[in-house]
Amino acid sequence: MEMLTREQILAADLMDWRKLGQGLHARFVTKDFQDAVRFLGAIGEPARVTVGNGYVDLKLISEDAIYRDDQGREHQVEWVTERDVELARQISATAAEQGLAADPGSITIIELALDTAQAKTIAPMWAALLTGDTGAHGRGTIGDDVRDALGRVPILWFQDTEEHETPRQRFHLDVWVAPEVAEQRIAAAVAAGGTIVDDSNAPSFTVIADQDGNRACVCTAE
Repeated sequence: MEMLTREQILAADLMDWRKLGQGLHARFVTKDFQDAVRFLGAIGEPARVTVGNGYVDLKLISEDAIYRDDQGREHQVEWVTERDVELARQISATAAEQGLAADPGSITIIELALDTAQAKTIAPMWAALLTGDTGAHGRGTIGDDVRDALGRVPILWFQDTEEHETPRQRFHLDVWVAPEVAEQRIAAAVAAGGTIVDDSNAPSFTVIADQDGNRACVCTAE
């Protein structure tokens, strides 16, 4: 199934869901574990699930999404498709029937980014280090990302850069949040001593630095 563009995902107007990273994410508030079990039993559809104290987190993503490159060649990737959008609507309807409220602003997704001019060379080592073998290298992407099939570790992606001498910061965090809480998250970081380095690409991403100059990006799908 064709992967959806960011604009198509936003146009779907999924009130309970936010696109964070590559997938759709939602959090539904539950009173207790039995509440969560009833909800998950009623969904009856595949989703990546995390059950916590008072919440159920869901992630929807298609492992067989089709991406077409500039030459028209098809690639199978992990991304959001129309199937995920329809499933998100069904799950939201089920949550509404059971009286469960959504809390999308409370979800945060972390990705790791490493600046390098040698992504293809170093990616297999990082895949083996993070997941135990090299199978996660390039999984679900047309690039060299390290994506664990079991979801045990955050995605590691490689930001292309020119060759450079060390030391310099080469790792940074991408902190994915719902668009409506991005300003609050940035303000909290600034209040705690951080500095806005670059907001020219906001609300897509805003670069924040700590007092030592280490940087991170607050990212949204907008």
